[in-house]
Amino acid sequence: MKALTLLSGGLDSILATKLVSDQGIEVVALNFILPFTAEKCDYAGAVAKRFGIPLIQVEAGEEYLDILKNPKHGYGSGMNPCIDCHIYMLREAKRVAKEIGAEFMFTGDVLGERPMSQHRKALELEEKEAGLEGMVLRPLSAKLLPETIPERKGWIDRSKLLAISGKSRKPQIALAQEFGLQDEYPAPAGGCLLTYKEFASKVRDLFEHKEEVTMRDALLLKIGRHFRVESSKIIVGRNEEENKLLSDSKSIEDYVFEVPGYGSPITILEGTKSKEAIEIAAKLTARYSDAGTEEKGVLVEYWVEKKESIVVAPLPGEEVARLRV
Repeated sequence: MKALTLLSGGLDSILATKLVSDQGIEVVALNFILPFTAEKCDYAGAVAKRFGIPLIQVEAGEEYLDILKNPKHGYGSGMNPCIDCHIYMLREAKRVAKEIGAEFMFTGDVLGERPMSQHRKALELEEKEAGLEGMVLRPLSAKLLPETIPERKGWIDRSKLLAISGKSRKPQIALAQEFGLQDEYPAPAGGCLLTYKEFASKVRDLFEHKEEVTMRDALLLKIGRHFRVESSKIIVGRNEEENKLLSDSKSIEDYVFEVPGYGSPITILEGTKSKEAIEIAAKLTARYSDAGTEEKGVLVEYWVEKKESIVVAPLPGEEVARLRV
C-alpha cells in the first residue's frame, strides 16, 4: 500500500506523515515550491530524509499566478487565495499519485486551524473541485470528519488517527515530544507572505499595473523596497545580497542606478522611463546610500548599456512614504 503525503515541512504535515507511516504504509512525500512562501530552508527535504521517504518537488509556474490573480473562491485577509491554492495542490497531487501508483493521499490539515481553508465545508469543496471526494485523508482530525475511502476499505486504521481541532498548537507540540520530533519542525512564524498586509499591497499593485505577470515579477516582490510612479516601478535594494539579486534579475530594458564612491543600493527602474521616473529613482538611490539625506547634491549614475549621471538631492521622507508600495 502506497500513499502520498503533502509535506510542507511544518509541524502538522510532519505529524500526519508520522501517523500514516507508523501504520506500515509506504509513504512518498510531495512538496510544492510556491513563489510566496517566507521560509528559505528546505524543511520538507530535511523531514523526508529524517523519515527515509522519497521526496517529489513540484514548482508552481505561470498557471499558479493566474490562480492568484483571479481566484474563483476569493481572498483571505490579504491576497491569499487559500481555497484555490489548496485545490491547485490537490489537483497536482492527484496527478503525481497516479504517476507513482499511490492509492490515496493525505495532508496535515487540522479542522478549524485556519478560518478560510480548514473549516469542514472548505475541505469538502477542495476535494470536490480537485476530483478527489473521499480520497483525501486528514490524520490529525480524521475522527472529527466523515470516513474516507482509505478508512472504509481498511487501508488505514481509523482508530489510530486523531481528533485535533482549533488554532492551538499544544496538542501537536505534545505529540511531537511523544514522537521525539520536538527538534524537527520550524517555528510557526513565516508561512504564506500573501497574508501579510505590506506584501499583499505589492502583489495588488503588480496586478493593477501589469497585464501579464511572470514568475520573475513575482519573485522580485520579495526583494527590496518598492515604489510606484504611475506606470514606472522602482525597486531599491536593502543590502548586499539584495543588490546582487536585483543585478542578476534585471531585464535588458531596466535602468540600473547606483551612487559611486559611497556604500549604495542598487536600484532598478522598470516600465516607463520618463524624466520624472528617472529623477525619482536617482533621488531614492541617493537617499538610501551612505551619502546621507543631508547632502544637497548627490551624483547618481544610471545605465542600460552606457552610463549616464544625474545630480540630485535625496528624496524627502514624506515623498518616500507617498510613493512606497
